[in-house]
Amino acid sequence: TGSPVTLKILQNWVPRVSHYFDKEHYTYVGHQIVIQESIEHFGAVVWPGALALSQYLESNQEQFNLKDKKVLEIGAGTGLLSIVACILGAHVTATDLPEVLENLSYNIARNTQNMNMHKPEVRKLVWGEGLNEDFPVSTYHYDFILATDVVYHHAALDPLLATMVYFCKPGTVLLWANKFRFTTDYEFLEKLCNIFNTTILAEFPESNVKLLKATVREN
Repeated sequence: TGSPVTLKILQNWVPRVSHYFDKEHYTYVGHQIVIQESIEHFGAVVWPGALALSQYLESNQEQFNLKDKKVLEIGAGTGLLSIVACILGAHVTATDLPEVLENLSYNIARNTQNMNMHKPEVRKLVWGEGLNEDFPVSTYHYDFILATDVVYHHAALDPLLATMVYFCKPGTVLLWANKFRFTTDYEFLEKLCNIFNTTILAEFPESNVKLLKATVREN
């Protein structure tokens, strides 16, 4: 039995067929996950960084134990990574732009409604905007920030970095997986390294994905 909100999402969701691909099937942590993708928004397609970080979290549960941890995903897109984090036992808040939330909510609801896990939350988050109003520091603290393929050729890189800085408090671990395509990707990485303690955890040469861990520098 899902929550009333979950059931409402499922009942009201009628995909506009012309805009949607066939559903994609993935298996992580022994669960089959069915993801509906859209061609309308960048955020409604599963990108390689999400696959890489999902695989890494599944394979490195001792190093990164998400059970009962508070996890925020920024730029959650289709929700695949947030769903994997839920399966691994985390309290998940999945965020993205308003136009992506309907598909994101649908995917998360259908893949988590019958599982014995912490119920995930889906929220709007526009990078760099209204952070202290919507996520006041006094109330919100996350153990992990997850981000995949959030860096590409767009104009919101500075607000994205500001958002990462805002949410990364002492003790928070930022896990960022990204396909490196453009010089702007490497420039963003350099800025990240100037602010945080940054380590490359893994590289996936077949997809040009790098997985990085970043933490706040201690004074």
